[in-house]
Amino acid sequence: MTTADELVRTPLDAEHERLGATFTDFAGWRMPVRYDSDLAEHHAVRNSAGLFDLSHMGEVEFAGPQAAEALDHALAGALSKVKVGRAKYSLLCAPDGGVLDDLVVYRLAEDRFLVVVNASNAAQDAAELIARAEGFDVVVTDRSADTALIAVQGPRSPDVLRSAEPGIASILEGLRYYASEPATIAGMDVLLARTGYTGEDGFELYVPHDRAAELWNVLLAAGEQHELSPAGLACRDTLRLEAGMALYGHELTSETNPFSAGLRRVVALDKEFVGRDALAALAENEPPQLLVGLTGTGRRAGRAEASVLGPDDAVVGTVTSGVLSPTLGVPIALAYVDRGLSEAGTALRVDVRGRAQDYTVTALPFYKRA
Repeated sequence: MTTADELVRTPLDAEHERLGATFTDFAGWRMPVRYDSDLAEHHAVRNSAGLFDLSHMGEVEFAGPQAAEALDHALAGALSKVKVGRAKYSLLCAPDGGVLDDLVVYRLAEDRFLVVVNASNAAQDAAELIARAEGFDVVVTDRSADTALIAVQGPRSPDVLRSAEPGIASILEGLRYYASEPATIAGMDVLLARTGYTGEDGFELYVPHDRAAELWNVLLAAGEQHELSPAGLACRDTLRLEAGMALYGHELTSETNPFSAGLRRVVALDKEFVGRDALAALAENEPPQLLVGLTGTGRRAGRAEASVLGPDDAVVGTVTSGVLSPTLGVPIALAYVDRGLSEAGTALRVDVRGRAQDYTVTALPFYKRA
């Protein structure tokens, strides 16, 4: 068991202490789970803006003449087709087709990419990506220790950035969703990306590790007039679940495949990559279970690993994530259920601590911004 002293701390740890954060062990990192109220932070992101420390995420750089080809081989998506300045969601799959991680890849130049991976898999992913790049004319470098990541998420996030750096307005006007561009904020060079994990408009800012605290405080001060709140991991989880976004270790694991998870669109079977043959074979048949959204009644939420019940209370699936939705006011969940019961509108039940509660299969996402 990891002790508090053994946890890795982000470069913003002292800032979180100063703000009175409550901490948790997340993938071996000491991370702020909340500063005040989970609900208040959730609603701040939905209605104004929230400020997140995501410096526990991993960053791996591919640079060289065959960077695109190496990534095409390593990942399920066709990264060579991504234009400079754009980003793509993709998957790192095992040879048997299981999902080792989901990730985002930014194309920074014709011959340079940044791969952003989940904290829980960062070391393993970096090693696997380096191994898969062997034989290609590319240099793969784990930049995780040198890079901090701060996110501003919510409808007023553009206002926060403009207040922090008035000169950034022209960049924001042309920056599309899933795009990135180098920018300067208060004299600090950042990679500014219009990406996020909340279902809201927002930005992720990559900055050198030693400038993280300075950038955090600039953004925090700029956000005072825009009702910006520091936000922890607890509300990040409820936000992403309302937006129907998968979390590795819950909806995605090495035991699941992209087709069951509804991610067929991100798998490019027309190219060769690690896991391609196994996935091509799986694609010939419909998966026996599918990931679906479930909406319940009352105030009791089914949590991860709860059984989903069908006709005659037979077990027909398993909840992977569940919560009482702060925005919608009802229980919601993601779950794998038998394919024949996966259509929207299907009535099911979930075993919530020994009591069967009514749920209905619901089209995702549960929440979509206006």
